[in-house]
This record gives sequence, structure tokens and C-alpha cells, in this order.
Amino acid sequence: MKTDPSDTSTLTHFDAQGRAHMVDVAEKPATRRTAVAAGRIEMQPATLEQIRAGTSRKGDVLGIARIAGIMAAKRTSDLIPLCHPLALTHVAIELTASAPERGETPAVECQATVETVGPTGVEMEALTAVQVALLTIYDMCKAVDRGMTIQSVRLIEKKGGKSGHYRREGASGHAE
Repeated sequence: MKTDPSDTSTLTHFDAQGRAHMVDVAEKPATRRTAVAAGRIEMQPATLEQIRAGTSRKGDVLGIARIAGIMAAKRTSDLIPLCHPLALTHVAIELTASAPERGETPAVECQATVETVGPTGVEMEALTAVQVALLTIYDMCKAVDRGMTIQSVRLIEKKGGKSGHYRREGASGHAE
């Protein structure tokens, strides 16, 4: 017995017997789908200054994190067991350093936008991209700051598909 993917009251990754399965999307129409996710990594002011100045011994922290996020979006189905492999048409990673000189908490904000044309959405790809970009920043800076904290990873918006448009309440154009 198949579950109805339009029924949002059920978990679609389980069959009628409660066993995990990959959702059958063969009958779903291909539509343009977009997802935006965001998160942040907080750190010591000196760590952020190294990132902003480009003086990290490991190189261009934000440039490498951007590439890692793009690669992660493309490999999401290898990491999340029941995700479909998707042909992504666009992945953009925005990394923005805060301004402690203006009283902001020292942090790097990450926003990932992922797009495809297909029968299933790209929310997991956007969320994975954010997580891996932030983990890459942690990896590259952990020698000087092991107390960094990744937080607030969340879906901001999704468009396309039968379930329609979702936008997180209070979401602005960039990471909240």
C-alpha cells in the first residue's frame, strides 16, 4: 500500500507497515523547485578577524566553505539515506561575516539557495549545503577556536511542487 505524498499528516518515508522506503516520485510532474536555508557559526572576535583578513594558515576560509557547501548540495543523496539524487540547476552559497565593531556577535552567516527542475524538492540539499559550509569553517579554524558554535540552521523558503510555497514567518531576503 502506497502512502499519498500529498497527505502532509503522514510521514511519507514509511510504508503502510511502518518500514522505511524511498518515496516513489515517478508520477509527480517535473516543476521548478527552489529552497533557501540559512544558519550561522559564532566564534571569538579574533577568529572572525582572521577570517575577514584572510590570514588563516589554511587559506581562504570563506572561499573554501563556499565550495564545500556547493559540493555538499550535489552529494546530499549520498549522505541522507532516503533522498533522491537530483540534477541541480543552481547552487549559491552566501557567507557574510558579522561586524563586532558595530556590536554584532562575531559570526559568519551562511545562506544557501538551491534549484532544480524535477519531481521532488531541494530542501534537504539547501540544509545540507549550509551545514557543510559551516562545518568547513569550523574545521579550518578549530586550531584557534574550538568553542565555535553552529546554530540556527533552518529552512527559510521553498517554492514549487504540489505543496506550494513556504516562507518561514519573519524571514527577510537574507539570513534572518
